[in-house]
Amino acid sequence: MTTTLEFALPDGSTRTVKVTRLLNAGYTGRAQDEVAAHVAELAELGVPAPSVIPALYPVAPYLAAQVDVVPAQHARTSGEAEWALVVGDDPADPLLTVACDHTDRALEVHGVAWSKNASLDVLGAGAWRLAEIADHLDAIRLKAWVRHGSNGAEQLVQDAALAALLPPTYWLDVLSERGWLVPGTVLLSGTVAMIPGVDQFADGWRVELHDPVTERSLSLGYAVDRLPEPIG
Repeated sequence: MTTTLEFALPDGSTRTVKVTRLLNAGYTGRAQDEVAAHVAELAELGVPAPSVIPALYPVAPYLAAQVDVVPAQHARTSGEAEWALVVGDDPADPLLTVACDHTDRALEVHGVAWSKNASLDVLGAGAWRLAEIADHLDAIRLKAWVRHGSNGAEQLVQDAALAALLPPTYWLDVLSERGWLVPGTVLLSGTVAMIPGVDQFADGWRVELHDPVTERSLSLGYAVDRLPEPIG
């Protein structure tokens, strides 16, 4: 199964991409203290440290979605603010968009790859051509906010420049080496550390990429919809 995404570009054009391969990167901080902070974050939730850094998890392509509601089976799921590389018809001209990898934290303690396949990867409706922002990409800021309750105030839960993460060029090389730099590939970047003291098990998430050079932003937002308790 696949899914089709549509992205609006700043010039007013749109690009449609049929997702055939979806990948979630993990533990992708350039600074080792950032990686250690994220590993410690997950350790508090019972997730063992990875054997290889950075990691890369294949995810079912139909889990890539542009939605405003994410269903969740229980209360221990949360998002992760990320950017996403989107390879369209021309692999030499990939797109960059905002993304949120919604993850089942209860399942994560049994297997990170399993947890990544248990919920949606939400992507924004807008995108930028990577070539147009490559010269100042590290200055672009990635932020996430959570909301508790239907009318609760937003709380900042993640905030970092893209310089904190491995750059898209690193992952383009990985994709090329593996023969995956082809139309339909989508790769999520991995995330940055959560702000201490903020409850990530929220009722809503909002994520933003802000470009201080062009003063443009890409954003997404969704509510977390708890499914009814199972019968039987």
